[in-house]
Amino acid sequence: MSRRLAPLKRPLLYLMAPAYVVAGLLHFVVPGLYAQIIPPMLPAPLALVYLSGLAEVAVGLGLLWPPTRRYAAWATIALLLAVFPANVYMATSGVVVSGMPGGGDPSPLVRWGRLPLQVVLILWAYWYTDAES
Repeated sequence: MSRRLAPLKRPLLYLMAPAYVVAGLLHFVVPGLYAQIIPPMLPAPLALVYLSGLAEVAVGLGLLWPPTRRYAAWATIALLLAVFPANVYMATSGVVVSGMPGGGDPSPLVRWGRLPLQVVLILWAYWYTDAES
């Protein structure tokens, strides 16, 4: 990454890691919300929600601990790639997510905006894959 961004690397880590922990915990608090965007071709949506929630908590905690940070960053990238089909399904299927704040029918901008956001999140995680992180 650019030398100009280097001073932001540590503060952004302490923003990213807890965000994954919180997002992962939400999978256990409101699992039905997440299960609705699992593509129907995948089995056991609720189990996948819990598994992805556990993975998000694990990568978030792993990012905070220097000895596991590099591995957790790679695991974060793998996780983001693994959940990408749910974001594509949400964008293309017109799923109305019941129980979602604001009515459950995200605008097309929100639906499609999640897809490039995944790229940003992957690049953000990649920043921490070097041995010096």
